[in-house]
Amino acid sequence: MTDSAPMLQSRFLAACAIAREAGLLAKRRFLDRTSFTIGFKGPQDFITEVDGEVERLIQSRLIAVFAGDGFIGEEGDGLVGSPGAPVWVVDPIDGTSNFARGTPHWCVSIACVLGGAVEAGVIYDPMLDELFCARRGAGAWLNGAPLRTADTVELGKATIEVGWNMRSGLAAFVALLERIASSGAGVVRAGSGALGLAYVAAGRRDGYVENHINSWDCLAGNLIVAEAGGYVSDFLAGEGLRKGNPLIACAAGVRAALVKAADIKGLKL
Repeated sequence: MTDSAPMLQSRFLAACAIAREAGLLAKRRFLDRTSFTIGFKGPQDFITEVDGEVERLIQSRLIAVFAGDGFIGEEGDGLVGSPGAPVWVVDPIDGTSNFARGTPHWCVSIACVLGGAVEAGVIYDPMLDELFCARRGAGAWLNGAPLRTADTVELGKATIEVGWNMRSGLAAFVALLERIASSGAGVVRAGSGALGLAYVAAGRRDGYVENHINSWDCLAGNLIVAEAGGYVSDFLAGEGLRKGNPLIACAAGVRAALVKAADIKGLKL
């Protein structure tokens, strides 16, 4: 056991508990459709006051226990921690468009990063009461049961989720979608990158691809996929933590074929 192991284990356990608390707060608001208003940060980029409320809860809980840690959240300016301290990367509601429209496919995502590696990842879906979590080098679990990615080896038998946003432009998304569909894979888009990655880890999807995704949407899911035996591209290369990167995460058996079919510019393998 390394000197940092107990420190990281305590953060992993805290993240699991806080994700559940935050998820239940968001669920209460979700079920009361009159309790929040809906706005937009950009085209199809939904925002509600619940996002900020949940993020503030997560940050306050984490920093109360781990006062020197840094914090990066989708809705805030972040918090600079002590030199060499872990950094929390949080999406309070991943799948806000679904949340805003009353679709029960969204989640809380919390990752803990130390020294350029994701050490802990937690994704909680309060609508299904599913807690996906992982510790680096220790495995991944769904509600306490070990996770393994699918054993699929052919794209013609695979289901791939293709993430979408306006940052890379419509043409790039349509081209990526066409390349994946032309490979013979089934294509889906469900509106939550974090849950899409959790589903890859659970074998419900065979892969997830996106031209550009932000760290708070994917770091927890990336670790869960990797610890479930899957492949994840080098998301933290360059300025991935702050500015995002392209992403491929998939079952190991379709890695080569999916990387080739996706042909994503700038992807770090």
